[in-house]
Amino acid sequence: MTQTSAALGMCFPRTYPAALVTDVARRLDQGGADELWIIEDCFYTAGPSLVSAALTSTERLTVGLGIVPAVARTAAVTAMEFATLDALAPGRFLPGIGHGVQEWMGQMGVRPKSPLTALEEVTTAVTRLLAGENVSVEGKTVYLQDVKLDAPPAEAPPILLGVMGPKSMALAGRVGGGLVLSEPATPSYVRQSIEYAGSPEGFVVAVFSAFCVREDRKAAYEWTAPWLAARIDDNHPGLTALPFFDDMKKVYGDSGVEGLVGMPVDWWTEIGAVGTLDDAAAHIEALEAAGVHHIGLFPDPEVEHGLPQLDHVLELANR
Repeated sequence: MTQTSAALGMCFPRTYPAALVTDVARRLDQGGADELWIIEDCFYTAGPSLVSAALTSTERLTVGLGIVPAVARTAAVTAMEFATLDALAPGRFLPGIGHGVQEWMGQMGVRPKSPLTALEEVTTAVTRLLAGENVSVEGKTVYLQDVKLDAPPAEAPPILLGVMGPKSMALAGRVGGGLVLSEPATPSYVRQSIEYAGSPEGFVVAVFSAFCVREDRKAAYEWTAPWLAARIDDNHPGLTALPFFDDMKKVYGDSGVEGLVGMPVDWWTEIGAVGTLDDAAAHIEALEAAGVHHIGLFPDPEVEHGLPQLDHVLELANR
């Protein structure tokens, strides 16, 4: 898989007030960034609504949706929403579907017996509906009887699967148009994920990258280290794919968060767009080399700390 230059933009965290999305989208659009990624998590803001607002308030910005849970809506409704969003701005919408957090699915009474089967059935049905097919399915999760969209997209966007495990990655390679990987989406994790997916031709890879730029590198590390510690505790696959994960875990075990702050610069550059502006640019280049097509820089979830990072996104986009 060859890669020249990835589209670069910013994520809109679930904790940001919905009313901010149009201003953020316009600033990115007018400032030269390529895209905005909307985060949908239960029970925060609704992704398709925010995507609609972002698309209709901009002229050239691509807007990604990462991700809608496969079973939170029926396959037909998901296809309707995707087709409508594409119609609002043809070629500027990137949809994502994932398992969703199973605890949340249980809270809503839609937790499937097999999340993998559910995701495969939903992705396949939505793909067929977006292609304009008349679809009848009687699956374990999806039931459709002579369903056909009135206005499918002229050219359907690839459906990116927001997944983590090897089996789900392989599923994405079989039935999806690509992957969307949550932060920390390290270059090592990207390469591993593409391999698990079977490296299919035309496969689209989008990632979310931890993002914190400061004039002083150490200040950025100090801000980000508690977040990194939590991801280490969770054994996030974006970190376990790192060749130095065991060494990093030992540093954390021996010296705690302060030990993470003092890690080598090249470790931090692999983990995220964290440090100086040049450090962030180096991380982006490493992601591009790993085969990434879309990069959403993920700012601090607190608006007062994260929103000022938008200026740095624009600086990086215009380099």
